[in-house]
Amino acid sequence: MVTPRFFPEAGGVETHVFEVSRRLAGAGVRVTVLTTDRGRALPRRETVEGVEVVRVPAHPRSRDWYVAPALAPAITRSAAQLVHVQSYHSMVAPLAMLAARRAGKPYVVTFHSGGHSSGLRARARTLQLRTLGPLLRGADRRIAVSAYEAQRFGRVLGPAGAIDVVPNGAELTLPAVLPDPVDGLIVSPGRLERYKGHHRVIEALPHLLARMPQARLRIVGNGPYEPELRQRAADVGVADRVEIAGVPPADRAGMATVLASAGVVAILSDYESQGISAVEAAVLRRPIVVSDSTALHELVERGVAAGIPAGSPPAAVAAALEQQLRRPMVPTAQQLPTWDGCADRLLEIYREVLGDAS
Repeated sequence: MVTPRFFPEAGGVETHVFEVSRRLAGAGVRVTVLTTDRGRALPRRETVEGVEVVRVPAHPRSRDWYVAPALAPAITRSAAQLVHVQSYHSMVAPLAMLAARRAGKPYVVTFHSGGHSSGLRARARTLQLRTLGPLLRGADRRIAVSAYEAQRFGRVLGPAGAIDVVPNGAELTLPAVLPDPVDGLIVSPGRLERYKGHHRVIEALPHLLARMPQARLRIVGNGPYEPELRQRAADVGVADRVEIAGVPPADRAGMATVLASAGVVAILSDYESQGISAVEAAVLRRPIVVSDSTALHELVERGVAAGIPAGSPPAAVAAALEQQLRRPMVPTAQQLPTWDGCADRLLEIYREVLGDAS
């Protein structure tokens, strides 16, 4: 599996690769995660829950468009039967696909599409996708994590780029005792980027406090937008009601504890390819408010979350949060995706690609 970043770096792709790779290893598959290290501070090789992790240098260190020239020879020299490229929106993906093609190795791609805090960069993603079209269409399989993502990519790739839908799992490692929900606590999980929408919850908080004085906000994440979020909280006069702190990405019990304590979970992203945090909150039967757009709309349709129009003003956001705090809509007891199911389906796809060679 080739991925731009891996634990201990945090994010949805990192979680996906960790959860499925260790399950595949447990099923007897020999899995190597090939990833990059911009900071040159992580081990070049290590084993994580039965999975070999290999890191190669990448540069520049301070940009997300970094390149890692050592990826190609690492793929070419490997004994891997199959290359799984995890996420398309960095220079890692085309390098990996080209190297696999030149080495005669079959490859599959999971898109893991995401938003971006830069409007220009977000708009450039479609151009990037069209540029990568020949390599993506040349993959032995293409995988989306939601029906929304499959439809979006299908419009660009056309009929020659058929897409499988394999949702992420939604399991959490539960502590021995889960906390009770805290009255008035809003939890907003996600990497600290502007497009994740944490600032919208901050801006709604003064309106909510006027009606629910006990309300407070816990933002769960790390990232470059933290100074701006703290300044926004100070500007609207709620700095003393806002806590910003991440949970280590491998601490799934810690994340379960935070989500379980929420009176309501808010996910007001501009873009989500599936919305793992929302589904995890649903597993814990917590009320959820989401932006009714992108793949989050599917959660609204299925009765997992309450939706509000994207870009709703702060007063409307506050009203939606208040309604869920006072009259919570508990997610319906339905079949939610699991990491075991995700890993099982990936293994089926690998076997279908490899045929007799598997």
